[in-house]
Amino acid sequence: MDIAITSGYVVPVDGDPIDGGTVLISDGRIAAVGADVTVPEGATVVDASGKWVLPGFVEAHGHIGIDEEGVGWAGDDTNEMTDPNGARMRALDAINPADRGFADALSGGVTSSVVKPGSGNPIGGQTVAIKCWGRSMEDRLIRHPASVKSALGENPKRVYGNKDKLPSTRQGVAAVIRDAFTRAQDYRARREHAASEGTPFERDTTLEVLVRVLDGELPWCQHTHRADDIHTAMRLSDEFGYRLIINHCTEGHLLADEIAARGIPVITGPLMTSRSKVEVNNKTLANPGILDRAGVKVALTTDHPVVPIEFLVHQATLCVKEGMDPRSAIRALTVNPAEIMGISDRVGSLKPGLDADVVVWSGDPLDVMSRALRVFVEGREVYTYDEATRERTVLDAYYREG
Repeated sequence: MDIAITSGYVVPVDGDPIDGGTVLISDGRIAAVGADVTVPEGATVVDASGKWVLPGFVEAHGHIGIDEEGVGWAGDDTNEMTDPNGARMRALDAINPADRGFADALSGGVTSSVVKPGSGNPIGGQTVAIKCWGRSMEDRLIRHPASVKSALGENPKRVYGNKDKLPSTRQGVAAVIRDAFTRAQDYRARREHAASEGTPFERDTTLEVLVRVLDGELPWCQHTHRADDIHTAMRLSDEFGYRLIINHCTEGHLLADEIAARGIPVITGPLMTSRSKVEVNNKTLANPGILDRAGVKVALTTDHPVVPIEFLVHQATLCVKEGMDPRSAIRALTVNPAEIMGISDRVGSLKPGLDADVVVWSGDPLDVMSRALRVFVEGREVYTYDEATRERTVLDAYYREG
């Protein structure tokens, strides 16, 4: 079925805005974007006059579905805190598609999320990029694994220090990561030797994942806040040669020039929180703008449920208030997180061939009074907001027509 969203202020992100533009959707993908798009006969027409039309936002780092809202211990599958090296763990296996957070995500124009294990372990596990609507993870899947999650700083040293186990210091956390990659290098050499000799080889699911990181197949998402921990993340990346993505990067503004010079992308946030622990004492809403102006590719995160995922766009608004360029703020919600997490061939902009994840806003999404009125995921309208009744409707993913 063809759908034409017409007469709106279309913001493709990778391209100039189009006043009075049309987004044509066909078979779940974007077929055309422009001012003079021919609408096929029989197409469903969505009149977006006076509205803004953008790609669905991409949450590049969060725990939606594995840290469920309102159910406590029973719905918290974020951290397997029984093994400092959890590379074999997969966020995919713990996501509940019925988590209420997914409906909230749609209400905030968020149509994709990269779900990650938590930061309780030096190596937390494999992340997954999914859509925020669908019956099962197979229906929602964009990329698996998308990266491997790792943590430096206070969290892992607190978790294992409380158990009187390694690691209980920053030295220990770095040592666990370094030891794991050293073993992975040795494992890869043994595996290659066995293959050349045609001899049996006993596989190790943990080391198999780390070899993929060493081989450049999977990026390394490094939870780190303080400047010294950011330097440790760089040091480890230099030592083992893997692709580093800095997550949180709370004191990144102190090292913006170094991060930019190395070409390291940053997923920063959550921003609408208190200074809840020592390593975030230098938190500032100006951080994303400083990084962006230095030339760093920046994405924003709510770290849901730390900040509710539907407030992702409001974080961008506050960043603009503190000096971030509005165009950069929109990119930090769309194409940047998609490129950073390797899913820009599917989502992140309004471009022919990409998934038709499209959101019709009542106005400029950076205006705190604007709302997501209609949300399409792969061409299916899954969320609507009625301005007259102030009621929202989310399409039931378990219902099938016919």
